[in-house]
Amino acid sequence: MTTTESIEHIEFAMVRPHLRDIPAATLPAGYNIRLFRHGDEEAWRRIEIAVGEFSSDDRAHAQFEREFGAHLDEMTTRCFFLETAEGETVGTTTAWMGEFQGDVIGRIHWVAIVPEHQGRGLSKPLLSTALDRLAQEHDRAYLTTQTTSYRAAGLYASYGFEPVIETEAHLRAWALVQSLLAR
Repeated sequence: MTTTESIEHIEFAMVRPHLRDIPAATLPAGYNIRLFRHGDEEAWRRIEIAVGEFSSDDRAHAQFEREFGAHLDEMTTRCFFLETAEGETVGTTTAWMGEFQGDVIGRIHWVAIVPEHQGRGLSKPLLSTALDRLAQEHDRAYLTTQTTSYRAAGLYASYGFEPVIETEAHLRAWALVQSLLAR
């Protein structure tokens, strides 16, 4: 079994050249997807810490404030939470926007599902929901990822995202992702 600690960490981008024909995915029983509500900042931080994106609440708080603090009203139409039937938030992603290769386009941002709920078929419905939201205002979308998230990169590829190869490191990253997915 490959551990992410043993994988060379290389960041790269992926782009979906259009937002047509977004795959539909059924959410498993016992879960629902809802939009961000004011006060959900703590839930976002907790989820991102649980998946290892941040080592502390202070770091997660600073990142949230930097990226979304001035846009909380926009978050109520672009940030999604995956929650259990009991109302526990266990996943999130944001149908954001960003500058990519000189254009402002849609962006899939901060996809995360807490480890205890991973492997249950939850990523696809969350990603489909976010892409459907992006399609309301954008013609294409991008995301950034890394080789240590090779399973996620494989999911993104299955959803029509293509790796952006601009450097030798990007070429090496995609080759590594493909080899890890082939195992």
